[in-house]
This record gives sequence, structure tokens and C-alpha cells, in this order.
Amino acid sequence: MFRKAAVTTVSNGSYLQGRTNGRLPSMDSGQPAQEGKVVLKKKVTLLRGISIIIGTIIGAGIFISPKGILKNTGSVGMSLTVWTVCGILSLFGALCYAELGTCIKKSGGHYTYILEAFGPLPAFVRVWVELLIIRPAATAVISLAFGRYILEPFFMQCEIPELAIKLITAVGITLVMVLNSTSVSWSARIQIFLTFCKLVAILIIIVPGVIQLIKGETQHFKNAFAGNDASVMGLPLAFYSGMYAYSGWFYLNFVTEEVENPEKNIPLAICISMIIVTVGYVLTNVAYFTTISAGELLLSKAVAVTFAERLMGSFSLAVPVFVALSCFGSMNGGIFAVSRMFFVASREGHLPEILSMIHVRKHTPLPAVIVLHPLTMIMLFNGDLYSLLNFLSFARWLFIGLVVAGLIYLRYKRPDMPRPFKVPLFIPALFSFTCLFMVALSLYSDPVNTGIGFAITLTGVPAYYLFIVWDKKPKWFRKLLGK
Repeated sequence: MFRKAAVTTVSNGSYLQGRTNGRLPSMDSGQPAQEGKVVLKKKVTLLRGISIIIGTIIGAGIFISPKGILKNTGSVGMSLTVWTVCGILSLFGALCYAELGTCIKKSGGHYTYILEAFGPLPAFVRVWVELLIIRPAATAVISLAFGRYILEPFFMQCEIPELAIKLITAVGITLVMVLNSTSVSWSARIQIFLTFCKLVAILIIIVPGVIQLIKGETQHFKNAFAGNDASVMGLPLAFYSGMYAYSGWFYLNFVTEEVENPEKNIPLAICISMIIVTVGYVLTNVAYFTTISAGELLLSKAVAVTFAERLMGSFSLAVPVFVALSCFGSMNGGIFAVSRMFFVASREGHLPEILSMIHVRKHTPLPAVIVLHPLTMIMLFNGDLYSLLNFLSFARWLFIGLVVAGLIYLRYKRPDMPRPFKVPLFIPALFSFTCLFMVALSLYSDPVNTGIGFAITLTGVPAYYLFIVWDKKPKWFRKLLGK
């Protein structure tokens, strides 16, 4: 079922394979569509693009535990500075991806850009780790937050049973999978609605915070940079937490082929989204400190709930619901985007060919969506999710740094490539250095977990030669793979 990129478009029941020989031209290449070929339609408008980015970035973190940055910075002023700087750095990374998305008009995000710049082996390793570990574990973690907070209003006086959380989480995961398998338009519409809910939730925190500032509640900002001094290791770890909170700005690049007028809409959607998210994150943290001291914030399990209980009384019951909707939006946006990476990797011959099939009537990459369902369920009920994410968190920044370094490499390797949107060279240089610095820091500060993650990532190398390169497989092995 793994094979080299090959074969023309063929019909198979309700699905069609959206592949051609070798690497596909972009959907904007002007080449005529093959007769009977089914493709993913361009249904991602500017508004839908913004909702994908904002809706995926804003998850549970800003509402539950922004204390990671405060803990590692040691003061209110330094924590707000880190939130701002991380937003600017994330904008730099997003601008780099905007350039890549406008000059390489193929879906797939990280995978496609690594494939174009550095070839098939590192690209395969990227999608191998994403499919087997990272995406199922990440989806399970954010969906567990959804399950916990959707049940919170019903268990105000007692602990929520873990089995109940996992069961409602399984229902949420299944619902998201069905939604993304059924309709691109409905998935996008619901993402717009959920993004609106996230922004309303942030405004519910920001507006009372501004009112508190007007009333003169600024005692927690006095001597804002005084407190525990940030350690040499603490400050970089605070940046690591901040960059993780902003991660998600790259998801629109996973669906480039479905974006209307990508040369214009991808840069616009990225810039608008990152400005909204950065301003929202910083003002939300400012609002927290108008009511909660640094010490109280570090002790709180859910900062937004603590804030709402102090200022809003019974209305605070609505906050867990908004957090749950925020998590659901992140699940929906992540699955919508990452399924396109699997679709493109299959189209290039790096994953089983069934994943490159498109439903004839619904025009969704249904197999690429539902492949995550059993893997996520296994992670949900049997996996040590947080250990897996700790093992592989460095892999995300390693490959993102590699992608942005690839942008610099392509400037010299392919200088004549059309670039409708182009960033100054210092931006990719600074951002790739930041990513690689965080990777090196994780190797230094947590060598055991990072080493295990590095070993898991390296399993993609023998898998590449076994499944992709090795042509003379014995009959029993080909039969095992379904050939």
C-alpha cells in the first residue's frame, strides 16, 4: 500500500484518486483537468482562512494555564513581554509560510515545503511521525480538554469521573471526523462560528479587565518587573511555552489548493489572524492581572474560571462552555488541515494510496480524515498522551525550523521561482534560528524525553527505505501490505 508516486487517475466505487505521475502541478497551473478527475474544490475564502488560523491557534491554553510563562519569567512585566515577543516571532514565522504558500501552490504545509527544498526522505519522516504519533496524541489531548470542560457545569460540586470525560471526548472526536468527512463547506462554516465564540470568550475577559483598569485596579502592575529573577534556563522555557501557545498559524498552508486567490488571501489571512491573536492574548493576560495576583495565578487550575468567579458571579458558569467550544474549534481546524497533509503525502507516494482518494459527491478527502479516528481512539484510551507529546514536542519546532531554512535555501537554489509575496531575508533567518535554538535547548534541559522523541522520529528512516525505496519486496511482504 506504500508505493512510489505513480499511476493516473482511476475510478474506484465512490472515490477517485486525485493523483498524476510524479509531483502534481498546482491547481492554479492552468493545466486542463483530466476527464473524470475529482479534485478538492476552492472553498476556503478569506474569512474561512482567518477562521482556520484563529480557530486552531486559540485552544484551551489562554483560558486555563498561562502560568507556564509567568512561572519561568518570575514577574508580571516580563511575562507580558514574553507574550508580546512570542506573538511577533510567530508573525515572522507565519510571514515565511505566506511566502512559501504563494510560490508553492500545493497543499500539505510542512511536508510539501520540505519535499520541495530537501527531497523525499526528510519529508517522509515528517509525515510518518505526524501520522503515527503527533497528530493522534495532540488531537486526543485537546479533545480531553473539550470533554472535561463540557461536563464542568454538570459536576460543579464533585470531581468529574475520568470514564465520563473519555466517553464524551470520544463522541466529540467522532463528531469532528464525521463533519470533516461530510462537507468542506459545513466544516468551514462551523469553524467560523466557533472562532466567533472564541473571540467572544476573550472579550468576556478583556472588557471587564479594561473596566478594572479604568477603576484604578493596577496594584498588580506596580513594580511589574520585580519578583523572582528569571533563570538562564527559565526564560528560554518561557519562550518555548509562548511559541507553543501561538502554534497553529501554519495550518492554512495545509489547504493551499483549496484557497480562493491564494496569492492575496493567504498573506492577508495570516497577517490579520496573527494581529488579532497577539493583541487578544496580551490583553487577556493584562485583564487577568487586574484581578488576580501573580501568586494566585500560579495556584489556579483554570485562570479564566477564577477570574470569572471573582467578577461575574453566576455568569462564570458560561466560561467552561466557551472553553469547550474553543477546544472543539481547535480539533476541527486541526483535523481539517492535517488530513490534507496525509492526502498530499499519499498523492506523492509516501502513504497508502487510499488516502489520496476523494469522495465523488462530497469532494472531501474522506479516507485521509478517518485514518486518524482509530489512532486517536487508541491514544485516548490506552496511550500516555502527555509523555508522547513531551517526547515529540521538539520535532514540531525542528521541522518548522527546517521549513523556514528551506525558504532561504530556495531563494538561492531557485531564484527565478515566482514569489508574489516576499519577506525580508532577516525574518526567516531570525525565525529559523529561534526554532533551532529551542530544539537545542530541549536537548540540553530534558535529554531523556528529547532523546526518546529523537529516536522515535528516526524510525521514519528505515521505514522510508523499507516501504518506499525497496522495490524487490517478497510476495508475502507485498501481500501483507495489501498489494
